[in-house]
Amino acid sequence: MLKRVLPFLVAFLTFRLVFWFATFPNPDEAYYWLWGKYPALSYYDHPPFHAWVQGIFTALLGRSLFVLRLPNLLSNAAFFYCYYQISNYLYGKWEKDYFWITLSLILASPLYFLFFGLAWNDHWLVIFSLSSAYLFIRFLDSYLDAKKGNTLLLYSSAFLLGLAFLCKYNAVFVGAGFVATVLSLPALRSLLRDRRFYIAILITLSALLPVLVWNFSNDFQSFRYYATRSVDVDSFQLKWAEPLNFLLFSILMVSPLNGWAMVKAIRQPDIQIRSDTIYRTVALWIFAISTVSLTAIALFSTAFYYWNITAYLLLFPLLPSVFLKSPAPHTPHPTLRAPKLFTVGQLYGLLFAALLVVHYSVIPLSAFADPSSDPDSRMLFGWDAVGRAVQTQQQELGESFLVTTDYRSASALAYELNDPAVMAISDRIDQFDVWYNPDLLSGKNAVILADDWHPPNPKLLAQFDRTSKPIAVPIYRFGRSLKTYYVIKGYLFQKNDE
Repeated sequence: MLKRVLPFLVAFLTFRLVFWFATFPNPDEAYYWLWGKYPALSYYDHPPFHAWVQGIFTALLGRSLFVLRLPNLLSNAAFFYCYYQISNYLYGKWEKDYFWITLSLILASPLYFLFFGLAWNDHWLVIFSLSSAYLFIRFLDSYLDAKKGNTLLLYSSAFLLGLAFLCKYNAVFVGAGFVATVLSLPALRSLLRDRRFYIAILITLSALLPVLVWNFSNDFQSFRYYATRSVDVDSFQLKWAEPLNFLLFSILMVSPLNGWAMVKAIRQPDIQIRSDTIYRTVALWIFAISTVSLTAIALFSTAFYYWNITAYLLLFPLLPSVFLKSPAPHTPHPTLRAPKLFTVGQLYGLLFAALLVVHYSVIPLSAFADPSSDPDSRMLFGWDAVGRAVQTQQQELGESFLVTTDYRSASALAYELNDPAVMAISDRIDQFDVWYNPDLLSGKNAVILADDWHPPNPKLLAQFDRTSKPIAVPIYRFGRSLKTYYVIKGYLFQKNDE
């Protein structure tokens, strides 16, 4: 089977390496890198694990694209090793064939190709959630077999789930799937009288102590941010089309072929899977709770497709049976049931991967459409020119600080100049507001960076005694205009007393 999928694996690996080593950090990648320069118990937008890792790697190995995304390489390796262990657990002697198909299907999913490439929090969330679920399933299987269960498996699963919570809060869907499994099966309800079950819950929740302490010390800013993130309580209304949009976009990003295979695998269990495992039950509970919850949230708020990234993790190892014929006796390997269909799915993923690399590394595809569309991707280019322009003005100005009009440009400029002192002052509340101390800046000059997405804020400019005329820094890519930055010198900053 490896020979059959190897060309696709090599192609996916090539695209991934080009993305990792030739692409300027996405604004949020630079944002999280900057968090790592300011060690803290937690942060405004997310829990702290990814920032801690970025801080450690940068401190030990310096700043580079390789170091920025080296944690992704490690999490990718752990992710696929965990899937190999799952394949071995479910399929025994056929584990290699089923593993290679599972691996190919995951790589052909735009959702996982993208989010395992970006140095965001998600790749850690996924590996910790998957490994926690695998160990929890093994614990439940051992519990059902002997009414005792391997305590180490349970506590290890709880610890890993706690780490998942330290990455992103939507690990709650995985934990909810665990609890639902225990509650739904009479044979497992005796766990509710087992103190180990509650010790495991405490182990998981203890991981949130840094987050709780940080929020307590910072007026619960992060919790309030998530509580009010997407809902305008003053104009609450149901959004009847959003659940459908969420589901359709989720299918496109998981891959339509994978979505079809998931439905088929759920309806027709594979006889090759060991019969003494509760794997399917846990997989279906996690999938159902996460997907139904986010679909419901989309009805009155905002639910992004990638928030459901943990829902499909345990389903992928069930998919090979859709594409592989049942192994015949005395045959060394199972064969593909529909080679052309499998190839179509791989080509779908490769097309997305190729477009992703072009979009992020060569030129944003949105540059060929509406000039104002996709402003995030347009910020991936031109930072060498912007950095030079900012440094030139700073040298002319003398001792001064750097400030931008948005967290994205501040993070990208900080990464380009390797200067964690860059600040953002904007209407949006973010981690820069936590760091902001106007008393330390009072009376100083500044170089202000704005852009056509976030133009100079009159409130910010008014905090200076006077400002210079903006110097435009237009950014082009292959003759196409992407955006324009503006560099302004500000003199004698004074804090706003409002």
